[in-house]
Amino acid sequence: MPDQPDHATHPTADVLLERTITLADEAATAAFGERFARALEAERETQRNGHHVFNGLQVHLVGDLGAGKTTLVRATLRALGHAGRVRSPTYTLVEPYAVHRPDGELELYHFDLYRFNDPAEWADAGFREYFDSGAICLVEWPQRAGALLGVPDLIFSLEVDGEGRRLTAQAYSESGKACLERC
Repeated sequence: MPDQPDHATHPTADVLLERTITLADEAATAAFGERFARALEAERETQRNGHHVFNGLQVHLVGDLGAGKTTLVRATLRALGHAGRVRSPTYTLVEPYAVHRPDGELELYHFDLYRFNDPAEWADAGFREYFDSGAICLVEWPQRAGALLGVPDLIFSLEVDGEGRRLTAQAYSESGKACLERC
């Protein structure tokens, strides 16, 4: 595929918080996904108690094939209460999930933009409405959309590190920072 600008891994905004976490194995990745799910729930509750509408969260997952992006999404969805199958959206581009919570339904969208060759494909696909809906959008291969996604709340960069993975997490919004502090 042609080289594409790396906008998704280097947004034009200040990093509010950065953490590097060693994930020794798949169980450690699942444990981080569970902590992240609890952090999402806590941030949603904090905003609700502050009488704010939860505006959703945009999370970019960056890493080579096999780095553990889908594994992390799967663990997060399971911890949020999704009991069904979690598919990789490589061919469908997006998989929607609705998780029933005591305070109402939580919508999540899992995107995989790997097959995009041009950022215009993201715009042509009509995905903007998902990002403006107050949902949690988990985006694998966000760099394929170029700068069209805007600045995310969080970036999770996964790298193979021996038998495990190294997760570098960067927060670019107050909501993203609050979630990362809870992880």
